[in-house]
Amino acid sequence: MIRTLLLIGTGGFLGSISRFLASRFVQSNFPSAFPFGTFFVNISGCFLIGLIYGFSDRSSLLTPGWKMFLTVGFCGGFTTFSTFANENLALLRDGSFFHFFIYTGLSVILGIGATFIGVLLTKIY
Repeated sequence: MIRTLLLIGTGGFLGSISRFLASRFVQSNFPSAFPFGTFFVNISGCFLIGLIYGFSDRSSLLTPGWKMFLTVGFCGGFTTFSTFANENLALLRDGSFFHFFIYTGLSVILGIGATFIGVLLTKIY
């Protein structure tokens, strides 16, 4: 268990740094009110987690440790949106359409709402 936690932590460390650098690079090269940096990170993270899961399903190229390092660690640190997208894809693949719509809808609506409430609370106190 300790080894798995260290793999995830190391991957998360590298993913977070990569997110910061990639987002900053893209945003500085495409200055706009639109958050191109975050958008790029979210979409590329989704693509990357899809590649990793696709390759791990097709072959034994990735050990369970490497899979945890790359998916939960690196992709999780790079963007949790990739995990969100992968979980939604799994729900669709399993035919769990109700759970897909509930998970997606509530995550977006409650996520934005919780962020708003958090910001609002800092203005009150």
